[in-house]
Amino acid sequence: MSKLKIAIQKSGRLYEESLQLLKDCGIFINNGKDQLKVSVDNFPMEIMYLRNSDIPQYLEDGVVDIAIVGENLLVEKQKNIEIIQPLGFSKCRVSLAIPKEIETDDINYFQGKKIATSYPNTLKNFLQKNNVSADIHIISGSVEIAPNIGLADGICDIVSSGSTLFKNGLRETITLLKSEAVLAKTSQLSLQKVYILEKFLFRIKAVLKAKNSKYILMNVPNERIDLISKTLPVLKSPTVIPLAEKGWSSIHSVIDEERFWEVIDELKDKGAQDILIIPIDKMVI
Repeated sequence: MSKLKIAIQKSGRLYEESLQLLKDCGIFINNGKDQLKVSVDNFPMEIMYLRNSDIPQYLEDGVVDIAIVGENLLVEKQKNIEIIQPLGFSKCRVSLAIPKEIETDDINYFQGKKIATSYPNTLKNFLQKNNVSADIHIISGSVEIAPNIGLADGICDIVSSGSTLFKNGLRETITLLKSEAVLAKTSQLSLQKVYILEKFLFRIKAVLKAKNSKYILMNVPNERIDLISKTLPVLKSPTVIPLAEKGWSSIHSVIDEERFWEVIDELKDKGAQDILIIPIDKMVI
């Protein structure tokens, strides 16, 4: 039977979260020391640990079938690769930053200036769209020190919390691209591997749906069941269980994490009591 070849970073910020996602999907990996390729016993999959910058090329060439990779890297490498599922972790942005003493946030500040970056294609395309001509200096690492040593007037780099910029006397001005980890695939999948990928995607979506949802149960007066049920839109219909105390029932449902506190406030206003919230491990709909 064919095995789906998936690439993940062999080190770096995506490594741990990629392994955790696979684990949450029921795919267990027995890593040997310094192994770069590992087979999975309980799913038709083979894992390859690659350098982050090499993954887009391996995908385009069909050396690997799918990969967990940052969207920002795919945009920068400009390869013929399809993104099939955002994964919701390792969120960041590619942004322009300048010395903090410079007050303007106008893109025209960079007109005729030197910009240090490890994302030259992304930066070049952005500057062209905004009719800005600048001198791009390509740096493979530690981009944030460039203004301090006189190499550049500003930088274009990946930003997560912004703490690295702050430590180097820089501040973020303009965001070029918002990014997160994604599942991407090659265009050269066989029909058998497409079938395996569909099974894998099914697991991923169940895991992601659970992470974005909470199980909720509460006690409500019977005359308010219909009113409160309308505040719980995630499932087709909430579960209603009569309580030992006459005139009361327990309602069980699921709510979206993003609307959590908003929904809780609505439920309390409509008469819900004894509200309990429970994490969800998997959610198959």
